[in-house]
Amino acid sequence: MTVTVTNELNFFTTGDGVRIAYRIDGSEEKPVLMLANSIATSLGMWEGQIAEFTEHFRVLRYDYRGHGGSDTPAGPYSFDRLGRDVIELLDSLRIDRVHFLGLSLGGAVGQWLGIYAPERIDRLILSNTSSYLGPAEQWYSLIDSVLHTENLTGFADMFVKNWFPAHMLETENEIVSSFHRMVLATRAEGIGGSWAAIRDMDMRRTAALITSPTLVIGGQYDTVTLPSHSELLAKTVPNAELNIFPAVHLTNVELHAEFMSAVLAFLLQTE
Repeated sequence: MTVTVTNELNFFTTGDGVRIAYRIDGSEEKPVLMLANSIATSLGMWEGQIAEFTEHFRVLRYDYRGHGGSDTPAGPYSFDRLGRDVIELLDSLRIDRVHFLGLSLGGAVGQWLGIYAPERIDRLILSNTSSYLGPAEQWYSLIDSVLHTENLTGFADMFVKNWFPAHMLETENEIVSSFHRMVLATRAEGIGGSWAAIRDMDMRRTAALITSPTLVIGGQYDTVTLPSHSELLAKTVPNAELNIFPAVHLTNVELHAEFMSAVLAFLLQTE
């Protein structure tokens, strides 16, 4: 495992030879908060929250394999591999424990960590995510189509329609445009590989093994990870808190102030 440093992005190489990009912001004296992104985005999806988070935490962000500045190995991927990418990154930085906030795909990674590496997680936030998005059959055609597309424009249009409310899509919106560009910058193999991990995911029962204090955040109008998925997750994880916002999928962007208020209140609790 090797670690290299550039101006903004740092890189480390996983045990299976994949270079993963990451970034750290904030004071070394503060506890570490790790952020994990939605599929088809980069660590830039948290840019609007970094100033507030770094008032309280040292913030660690990273790009999944196939996303952002990271390498793109051939798929399919699995949550076992995506979870071990996190563990290896923490090991490379000599970080024992973190608070972990994952949204969408990141929330599924967070569930895996809470189940299989509980000793590495302090407080856990699972936002706009699910423990199961089956049946598996529905994913095969999507994976095949993204792997054989000539460009990702149609998929970028699909993603932003799933992520944002209608009023943000009706007129030119720089935030929406920035996320559209993030999708276009993602490699098809990264999207297809990650969809394969989602296809094979079922943590509906094992999520009951999570022991970290957990906050589940859902979107009332989320058509990707339905409110019922958040409700089931909150019922499954012992003593989990549940907060459903009047939002679509990217609650951190659409309802920034409300999202940050809930997240910081949860993370700054003293036991």
